[in-house]
Formats: sequence, structure tokens, C-alpha cells
Amino acid sequence: MTSSFYPPLRTLMGPGPSDVSPRVLGALARPTIGHLDPRFVDLMDQIKELLQYAFQTRNELTLPVSAPGSAGMEACFVNLVSPGDTVIVCQNGVFGGRMKENVERCGARAVMVEDAWGEPVSLDKVASAFEQHPQASLLAFVHAETSTGVRSDAAALCALATNHGALSIVDTVTSLGGIELLVDAWGADAVYSGTQKCLSCIPGLSPVTFSPRAVERIRARSHKVQSWFLDMQLVMGYWGGSTKRSYHHTAPVNNLYALHESLLMLKEEGLEAAHARHRHNHEALVAGLEAMGLAMAVAAEHRLPQLNSVLIPEGVDDAAVRAALLEDYDLEIGAGLGALAGRTWRIGLMGFASNERNVLYCLGALEAVLASQGARINAGKAVHAAQAVFKR
Repeated sequence: MTSSFYPPLRTLMGPGPSDVSPRVLGALARPTIGHLDPRFVDLMDQIKELLQYAFQTRNELTLPVSAPGSAGMEACFVNLVSPGDTVIVCQNGVFGGRMKENVERCGARAVMVEDAWGEPVSLDKVASAFEQHPQASLLAFVHAETSTGVRSDAAALCALATNHGALSIVDTVTSLGGIELLVDAWGADAVYSGTQKCLSCIPGLSPVTFSPRAVERIRARSHKVQSWFLDMQLVMGYWGGSTKRSYHHTAPVNNLYALHESLLMLKEEGLEAAHARHRHNHEALVAGLEAMGLAMAVAAEHRLPQLNSVLIPEGVDDAAVRAALLEDYDLEIGAGLGALAGRTWRIGLMGFASNERNVLYCLGALEAVLASQGARINAGKAVHAAQAVFKR
């Protein structure tokens, strides 16, 4: 007989979703009101203001798309890309490939700038692509590549786009709330993210922000956006700044309560403090992993503190380790993707999950599982190495 579902209590240290704060879960349980209720409209304004703080922007068109980060990505592309356009797309992991798919489905041409998985986007290659394709109207890249744990130089990439008269589309799904993200200062034009990573909210919403230049291009379109639901000219009528909102769709009211609470927590902590927390926990985790004898997959200067890519020791069964962590310790870490499948683990330290307890628990559990499988590691050193970092 089918009964109510009660999920196990896991510690989520994979590439997302991350652990959700009890404050956010509590917000979800508040009474549902109408999506055009005056009190809910007030909440929408607060969410917009808090998102502007998180993105560090004054963009008027800043809102959460009522769908996951993939919909935020698609919203940026379908609104800014037209048939026949040339778009320079950077790929150094899985998600650059998804950008290419969006470009082609919009009837445009994707000029690919490819870098090795585990390396940042090459500024020289992008500059060369603009020189070879001066007609390019957009540059698309991933700021924090979730599949590899690599950070690219978003400020420099946005500047390259601006200097060549192009707009930029930036994937910040894993970076928002975890590392520095300065939308206005960098001149980023269309930026999308997700709620289930460093914001520690539930999955299912995608914060986006569009610059005045991007809004101008959207309004100048000569034909309809191919997606009715993601057409920003329609969505603006619901998420606009006036008190009179036109019905577009029934917003996920309780999910937006949760987002508001998570953004409020981010503002209470402060962006700089949140970034420092992620960085400090990352340093402790890396110290423990390296003391254990494991190696990081990404050079230190390009690593994401919130998404740690670890090389799997030779002879170790990737799937068996992850299964044992989940079954014996209720601990989830992520597998490698694409070119890194079977070669790396991805350990997330995102948002609420980025804390000392999780770092020490993960190191202890991973050491125990590796030792039980006969892996050649330095037993008994990982936790002490991490604790030494925390005591600094």
C-alpha cells in the first residue's frame, strides 16, 4: 500500500542540491496565499531587492524564473538570440555544451571556444574568436563550471564581450553566494543562477538578471521569442515594479517564501563573510584530503571553494565508494561527469552545507570507506589536518 513519503536525513555534499537550512524549510510550511495577493506582491518586491544584492546589480529586470537553473539558461538565450546570429560559446565542461544546444535551437550559429576539462576559459582564445568572427553579437560562458570545479575570469570575459560590441550571457548557477560575483561592475548582460547550490534553498527556481543593454535588445526584437513561458517581455508584466501586476503564470508561492528566507540569510551574513566562510572551509577540506594522500584535480588558483574536484586514487572503485558513503554514512558526494567520469569525485561545500562539521564528517567517512576497500591512503591524518586549519 502506498503511504506518505519520508526521505532519509542525508548530508548533501555533492554538486547540488545542497543542505537546506531549517529556516528555509520552515518558510516553505507557511500558509499559501494567492500569487496576486497584495502581501505576496510586496514579497516579490523584497525578493527582487534581495536578488539585486546577491547579484550586486541595480538591474530592474531581476527576478526568479519559476523553474530550475536550466530554465534560467534558456530564458537568457531565447530572449537574446535570434535566427542567424553568431554566438561565441565557451566550453570547458558539461554546461558550455548545453549553451551550444540553446544557441542552435534558437537557429543561430555557435562558434565554440574549447578548453580542457579542469582548465579555465582561455581569454586569448576568446579574443581570437572575436577577431575571426567580428559579427558575433553574444559571448556565452560558465563562471563556475559545476562539472569540473573550475572558476573562469568572468570580469575579463565580460570586458572582452563589451569591447567587441557583444552582450554576455553568464552561467552563475554554482557561483551565486559562494564566490565574488559583481554583475554591474563586470558589465555582465544576462546572468542566470539556481537556488539549490550556494543559496541553500530548495531546487526549482532560477534567479536571472538582465542589464539595460540586454533589455534594449529584447524590446527591439522583430519577432516573438520562441518560448511563451520564458518571454521576458511577458514576464516583465508580472515581475515589474508597479503595484498592478498582470497575470502571467501562477508563481510557486511557497517556493518563493523559501527563496526569500535564503536570500535574507545571505544578506544577514553579508556577501564578503559568506565568501570567506566558503573559502575557509575549502582550505580545511583540501588540507585534509591532501593529508590523506589524495590530490585535487584543479590547480589551486582556479579552484572553486564551493565545488571541490578530487582525483580518484588508482584502483579505487568510484561507484562503490559513493554507494558506501550513502548507505553507511548518509553522505552524498558527486561523481565526475563527461571527460572526468570515473576519474574524479565532486565534493560540494555550498551555502548552509559549508561548515566545519560537514568538512570533518566527510573526511572521516571518506577515510573509513577508502581504508575498508584497501586503498593506499595515509590513515588518521585527514581530520587533524583540517582541524589545524580551523584553529588558525
